Amino acid sequence: MTELRIDPDRPVLIAGPTASGKSALALEIAEKQGGVVVNADASQVFDCWRIVTARPSVEEEARAPHRLYGHVAYDAPYSAGHWLREVVPLLSGTQRPIIVGGTGLYFNALTEGMAEIPPTPAEVRAEGDSMSLEDLLSALDPQTAARIDVQNRARVQRAWEVLTATGRALADWQDDTPPPPLPLNACSALVLESSKDWLEARIRKRFRAMLDQGAMDEVEAMRDRFDPSLPSCKAIGAPELMAYATGRMTLEEAEESAAIATRRFAKRQRTWFRARMEKWRKISPEIGYQLS
Repeated sequence: MTELRIDPDRPVLIAGPTASGKSALALEIAEKQGGVVVNADASQVFDCWRIVTARPSVEEEARAPHRLYGHVAYDAPYSAGHWLREVVPLLSGTQRPIIVGGTGLYFNALTEGMAEIPPTPAEVRAEGDSMSLEDLLSALDPQTAARIDVQNRARVQRAWEVLTATGRALADWQDDTPPPPLPLNACSALVLESSKDWLEARIRKRFRAMLDQGAMDEVEAMRDRFDPSLPSCKAIGAPELMAYATGRMTLEEAEESAAIATRRFAKRQRTWFRARMEKWRKISPEIGYQLS
């Protein structure tokens, strides 16, 4: 058991792979020390999924203030830039922010700053949508390719769109980044780490709990609106459960496919955290912690 001391006067950042217990820790800090829990998960911003994306429940939201959860329409565009513009006002609010999630790019923008890149024209995005991952990646400059997750199509396409629309590489824009809204030395930054086996068991347990809590009701509500190209519809578990709902998978196949997708996603998250969050305090939920 690790003793976890948190300065009650500083903002808190909590990152970690999916299913690692980030939200529970954020809520515990908010209840014991005060503060507002702020979402930093790209899938949990959308209004179509609460259970599927493991957003805090209605009961949990009643225990402490929560912000930036489920406030974006399922088909609305949303990026790290949108998130940063929404989170900055919360940094100077009356309640200390406890920012929690698994989207490393959000934390990176917050603590290192974010380049003010012009919006991507619709025709450029449409062209990018029609290209393969390999073609998108081959068009990037080496500096940009070295900085992004080249297995993440959304990140690769975003880099390609920036280069195509502006004529400047994403790496060049990043090098002109303004000062960060919340420097790392001004907050308590925690990243949760655990073994793969421990996390795998939690991933499978959470999937079954999602079904018990009514995940299929959310899926049925989205049946006629589901679009695999939308970021909201790429949430882990959503494509698999929709395949089950439409008879393209058995429930057992959907569970296994979702577990594999979640495991791969968690691996990408851990790789990001190791590379970009080496100065953050490491916490093991597997061993346990005692908040003091």
